[in-house]
Amino acid sequence: MASPHGKYSRSVSDRELLETMSRYAEFVGEIVEGSGGRVVKFIGDAALIVYPESLADAGVRALRELKERGDAWLVERRIPCGHVIKAHFGPVVSTRLGTRADKRFDVYGQTVMVAAVTKSNGLAITPQAFRKLAPQTRRLFKKHTPPVTYISAEERHRG
Repeated sequence: MASPHGKYSRSVSDRELLETMSRYAEFVGEIVEGSGGRVVKFIGDAALIVYPESLADAGVRALRELKERGDAWLVERRIPCGHVIKAHFGPVVSTRLGTRADKRFDVYGQTVMVAAVTKSNGLAITPQAFRKLAPQTRRLFKKHTPPVTYISAEERHRG
């Protein structure tokens, strides 16, 4: 799950918000799709993103890139917020869901719910996601408890 999370939407016109979110969706798609992932959907300013298990390491690296480049993207546009990104690994069920005339790919399951409720002030991954990473990628994170999540090595612990 990724979200620039902020009050921006209440400070601009609906048209300006729509144009910004359209550009933002394309920006997110470049990073995610360029690393082998898939943007399942946008929910307001949040995105549900999935990667296959074989690309877990590339996916987490892409989420770090989204956090860094995405925060810079927001600053360039004077949007006063930053990304909150949460990642979890586990099984999901996928389907084409919707009305009879408009079915779209979607994913469901406890894995999605865990990702959604994981606490994060910036970028956090669960132990299940951390265990899927290569040793060099693991070094980009440090343990943060309780509950156990791994945060970016540059991020300060908050108590």
